[in-house]
Amino acid sequence: MLPPLSADDRTTTPTGRLRAAWRAAHEPAPGVSRRLRLIAYAVPLAVLPSSLWRIPSAFDDGIGFGERLYVPSLSIASELLAFTAIGLVARWGEVFPRWVPYLGGRKVPRRAAVVPAAVGATVLTLVFTVLFIVTEIRGTTIRGDELPADFPGEAGGWEAAWFSLCYAPLVLWGPLMVVLTVAYHQRRRRTDRPAATE
Repeated sequence: MLPPLSADDRTTTPTGRLRAAWRAAHEPAPGVSRRLRLIAYAVPLAVLPSSLWRIPSAFDDGIGFGERLYVPSLSIASELLAFTAIGLVARWGEVFPRWVPYLGGRKVPRRAAVVPAAVGATVLTLVFTVLFIVTEIRGTTIRGDELPADFPGEAGGWEAAWFSLCYAPLVLWGPLMVVLTVAYHQRRRRTDRPAATE
C-alpha cells in the first residue's frame, strides 16, 4: 500500500496539478455571492448542449475537411468564450495570475474586463435571445430567408425536439452575462475606490 500524499506531493502529481489549477480558476473573488458564482457556472453549462450537439455533424458524409475541422473548433471556441463568465466572479478576473507574462500579480483594469464583457453580453443577447425568439416565431433564418428543408428544427419528431432542447439554453447566455457584467462593475467600483482619508 502506498503512503498517503502530503499537500506538497499532491501538487507535483498530474492530478494534483489539475486540482490546483481547477481551484485557482474557480477561486471566488472577495465579495462575490454564492448566487453570482452559480450564475457564472451556469453559463458554460448553458452553452455545452449546443456544443455537444454539433460534434456528430463533423462526421456526416459529404462534408469537406474544412467543415470537419470547423465544427469541433466552433464548439471548443464557444466553451472557451463561455468560460470567461467565470472570470467575472473569480480571483483571476480581478488580479492577473502569476504565470501571465509582464502582468502577473497586477490588478486587471476594470474597463479592460467590463467593456469586452458588456459588448459580448449585448451581442449574445441580440443574437441568441432576441433574434432566436424572432426567427422561431417567424420561422425564418437570421437573414430572414425561409428555413431550408434539412434544417434540424424542421425535421420533426425526436430530431427537432433534440435540436430545440440543445439550443434553447443559449437564450440564457447573453442575459446571464449581463447580470455578471453589471455585478462585476459594481463590485470593482466599490473595491477600487481609494480609502477615504481623515
